[in-house]
Amino acid sequence: MAVGARERQYLDPAVLARLGTLELKARTIVEGLLSGLHRSPFKGFSVEFAEYRQYMPGDDLATIDWKVFARSDRHYIKKFEEETNLDCHLMLDVSGSMAYGSRGITKLQYGQYLAASLAYLMNRQRDAAGLTAFDERIVSMLPASARPGHLHAMLVTLDRLKAGQTTNVAKPLHQLADTLSKRGMVVLISDLLDDPERTIRGLRHFRFRGTDVIVFHLLDPDEIDFPFERATRFQDLESEEEVLAVPAMVSQHYRREIGQLLDRYKRELGASGIDYHLVRTDQPLELSLMAYLSTRGRAR
Repeated sequence: MAVGARERQYLDPAVLARLGTLELKARTIVEGLLSGLHRSPFKGFSVEFAEYRQYMPGDDLATIDWKVFARSDRHYIKKFEEETNLDCHLMLDVSGSMAYGSRGITKLQYGQYLAASLAYLMNRQRDAAGLTAFDERIVSMLPASARPGHLHAMLVTLDRLKAGQTTNVAKPLHQLADTLSKRGMVVLISDLLDDPERTIRGLRHFRFRGTDVIVFHLLDPDEIDFPFERATRFQDLESEEEVLAVPAMVSQHYRREIGQLLDRYKRELGASGIDYHLVRTDQPLELSLMAYLSTRGRAR
């Protein structure tokens, strides 16, 4: 998949931050992505994505759509009606740590753009989308729906979200898992700066209930690369505690610890059948949307 230079500049997070409403941002991101797909070998397929899925062994060969094959050189079949629509639940972390940003955009802003774009894309696919925003508790919740006007309600809610209190990722995960009455998909957008054991257990709760899960682990580049060279005062955005650190003394230890944390999430979530994606806030949003489309395409 290739997105043209013009679309790519609008998918850049720093450029998006200067656009108008959240609805405009979401529409710009999704339409830019779909425009790129139209010029790819999948020309024409993006508009029809909600109605087709890739051929799998055991499917009736008579159901293959040869017109789509002619455009994409791949075998796709028309979905049955019950396969077409899906309940998709977006979970956005709005805890205090999400307020950090070193590239002109905070993790929370990036998360809002990503959640809004996914909601817009789900609406295009006629999926029922829901939203749960949380810090140490659920602060806002909209049930999954495909009704007219629901997308606007989600975008308005997302636009009004502010960074909240301390993090407790596991608690809202369990709360939402207990309320789901049918199989669907959960998309978690969070910096996952919490106890990894409890967080992983909370995500596995969805898998136990037959729900597909995709995790976007959102981090600022500074949190991954630790580029600091001079003595720097760091403040915990949740506890407001401050500590003065000399990078030369802590950088090696920090990079080792963050590397081990990322490896653990990737390894243990992957072993549980959960799609895990590390997302940097300087990374174009198209990559996350394509990851979602890939996971959505496998959901049956």
